[in-house]
Amino acid sequence: MKNILKIVLAIFIAVGFSACGDKNENKNDKIIKVGATPVPHAEILEVVKKLMAKDGYTLEIVEFTDYVTPNIAVEEGELDANFFQHVPYMNEFNKNKGTHLINTVNVHLEPMGVYSRSIKDLKELKDGDTIAVPNDPTNESRALIILEREGLITLNDDALKTVQSILSNPKNLQIKELDAPQLPRVLDEVAAAVINTNYALIAKLSPLEDAIALESKDSPYANIITIKVGNENKESIKALNKAITSPEVKAFIREKYKGAILEAF
Repeated sequence: MKNILKIVLAIFIAVGFSACGDKNENKNDKIIKVGATPVPHAEILEVVKKLMAKDGYTLEIVEFTDYVTPNIAVEEGELDANFFQHVPYMNEFNKNKGTHLINTVNVHLEPMGVYSRSIKDLKELKDGDTIAVPNDPTNESRALIILEREGLITLNDDALKTVQSILSNPKNLQIKELDAPQLPRVLDEVAAAVINTNYALIAKLSPLEDAIALESKDSPYANIITIKVGNENKESIKALNKAITSPEVKAFIREKYKGAILEAF
């Protein structure tokens, strides 16, 4: 009889621990960590956070100020997703770093712009002036395409443009390649800089008011939600995708950014 009681008690304890484990697992399934750069990505996620809370999810926003760490964090499982980049950058990152990242939904487009503290029109550029551009492959390519569209240089047909892609440069412009976050900080040191909108906004630069040239609105560089391969069918990721492409987020983007950022869904 004592042995039977011990066996029954052991079963009850095992079932109890199993139930606790299930509860904890279910609770963790309702928590999603998303990495983002502060502006506008984290701002948009604050709206998403409230929407997801209505469905029982806790969205934890982890802010980053670079383009590398949040991708590594998703690859290693420290983050469930990130929100800061476009598909060409992600694909190039996968190629160079051996990561396994995929995109789920397009969220918004940030037109890249040319900014200057010393000139108000690109026609004012002098022979030998320096223009700073991002040094990561996809954004450098975007920047050089803008300069070509403005008639400052001509480029070859390389898929990703670099300074080696320049065929003609009538004004002998010096192209200075820098990390994207540094570009607003060097505006006093260069004639102009081609800056991603998120870093421009952080530096209190308005794409619509301060840029002397803007990327075309038909740009393919929409910002995306990025996850690791294999996580696309998780309910939490589906909930994130639904919330961030909701009418509420669309209205927020239009009201908050006044056309400086455009929804892409």
